[in-house]
Amino acid sequence: MRSVKWGALAALASACVLGQVARAQNVPIPADAPAATEACSSGKEFLTTSCPLSWYGVTLFGTYDIGVGWVSHGLPENGYNYEGESLINRNGNHSQWLIAPNNLSQTGLGVKAKEEFTQGYFVVFTASTGINPQSGQLANASATDYINNGLPRGSYSEAIDGARAGQVFNDEFDGGVSSVQFGTLTFGRQRALGTDAMLQYDPAGGSYAFSYIGYNGTMAGGGDTEDTRWDDAMKYRLVYGPLHFGAMYKFVTGSGGCYSDAATWSAATCTAEQPHNTAYGFDLGGEYASLSVDFVFQQYNQAISVLNPLLGAQSATQPYQATTNSINTNPITGANLIGLTDTVYGIVTDNHAFMLAAKYTLDPFKFFAGYEHVKYTNPSNPLGVGATDQGDYFMSGVEDNNLDSPKVVQIWWTGAKYSFDSKTDFTVAWYHQLQNDFRSPTTCNDVAGFRSSCAGTLNEVSLYVDHHVTKRFDVFAGIAYSDVSGGLSIAIPHGPGVPYYHNNNTAPTLGGRFTF
Repeated sequence: MRSVKWGALAALASACVLGQVARAQNVPIPADAPAATEACSSGKEFLTTSCPLSWYGVTLFGTYDIGVGWVSHGLPENGYNYEGESLINRNGNHSQWLIAPNNLSQTGLGVKAKEEFTQGYFVVFTASTGINPQSGQLANASATDYINNGLPRGSYSEAIDGARAGQVFNDEFDGGVSSVQFGTLTFGRQRALGTDAMLQYDPAGGSYAFSYIGYNGTMAGGGDTEDTRWDDAMKYRLVYGPLHFGAMYKFVTGSGGCYSDAATWSAATCTAEQPHNTAYGFDLGGEYASLSVDFVFQQYNQAISVLNPLLGAQSATQPYQATTNSINTNPITGANLIGLTDTVYGIVTDNHAFMLAAKYTLDPFKFFAGYEHVKYTNPSNPLGVGATDQGDYFMSGVEDNNLDSPKVVQIWWTGAKYSFDSKTDFTVAWYHQLQNDFRSPTTCNDVAGFRSSCAGTLNEVSLYVDHHVTKRFDVFAGIAYSDVSGGLSIAIPHGPGVPYYHNNNTAPTLGGRFTF
């Protein structure tokens, strides 16, 4: 099993090699940012101020965030899930109380470093990871899927998709060079430009408990939640007066698997595919007085959306499949290409996304708004069985021709934060997602043939209060309500639609967070 227990993590953390970039509103601390205060000189200072834990240019940081919640339509928890259950889930079938992990911020540990090697130039480094506070395991979205493979739907535990897949550094692991004049250039595993923008322009700061765009990475990842972080990526940031610019490029990684477009095929007849999973993006923004605005573009080729989990598609009694569409028309004949465990099944697309977001401060209020448009097309280069997914998991089933026409998803959000006093904030937020019809001939007017490819909507609204008891410790309480309709209320995209058990979810949550 791909898990690491707390004891192992603590040992690694003591060596200053693990971490999760986190602070008050889940906003990352830039590696080239100057220290806000002098390093902590005592335990009392650490507990009562925001002094950094720094030694010789290296800073240790982290967050522990946990609470308790109730959901009107939920599932049993498992130790791999790191997002809680505040958002409506296709398989949620009963009300329950649960331990709610990572509500305002992702629990984790990290180190960052900044060291001047010549006048005006610095070496910078960040290493960080997310941990599940309820189990001590590394955050692992892929494991929540494969542990449910082959089970009857009523026996599922919570399953999600995400960029954190049990990697030792499942948040960031990058280094580079920084200059005030020429900007910062880093290479490694890094947050996508859309993720940076989401954390800045989401009224709930990327909260899993109270933010749709924080819980679901569709917006941040430019179409798929797995792409909120890019491996083998180069990122450049530059600030020039009131303007700032960002650019990012991801190099090809992994295996393309074994592919055939024949109606039936075997391991002997499929052809090895080369991966073409490059990605690139740009960010242009600026600040004027109390207004901040950013425009972000992202293109990701061979993006993967894991079906979490697929009903009965992967079990010891059924063959693995590589499909050209969501009806599973191309089953493998003969022996399976890869083993029966630790694999995932997904849809592959090329994604093209642009986003515009803004925030405005009118003390004691902050107002937020944003819009993203995502266009999905079938991949120009298909993947096959055995292709590599994030976290070095392998794909036992691949859909390369899922779309009869381009799929378009639009996401809007708005909200406001009110500072009641220096320690207490109230936040209200609204999120809306709309998708088009993208399969033909259309069956969306026929209840018996209704599919997830039909037009549909998702809404979430949330309200919460966050009170800082000290500089490092805060407590919070709030509620989120989400619902789905149309194609977004269909659980399984294969054949006639299988609806969600329930089309809405109500989730009150309260808890505490310690950040350093």
